Amino acid sequence: MRFVADESCDFGVVRALRAAAHDVVAVAEASPRLADDKVLELARDNGTILLTEDKDFGELVYAARQKSCGVILLRFPAHARSSMSDALVEAVDRLGARLSSRFTVVQPGRIRIGGSVF
Repeated sequence: MRFVADESCDFGVVRALRAAAHDVVAVAEASPRLADDKVLELARDNGTILLTEDKDFGELVYAARQKSCGVILLRFPAHARSSMSDALVEAVDRLGARLSSRFTVVQPGRIRIGGSVF
């Protein structure tokens, strides 16, 4: 699968997805300090799912009704961050295309896709 990782996204996630043969463009590498709406636009224009730890993207997608090809919001507290990369790779492998064009929240032991829990 193809992703754009927002600057807020832990770089360990980028490395783990790349190691699992996924295509990941990291905003920190390609366009540092890009505004959130432009990051969402970049992901949408490239037909990729946006990875982020920034809740502001929920505002852009839901309140501002900006279109996306999918957003994955990672919500891991400090004590669980060591499992974040593995949890995301497992979620992507397990759910695959179901993540496209959906707003997904990945938390320790829980995945919500548009309100449904997996």
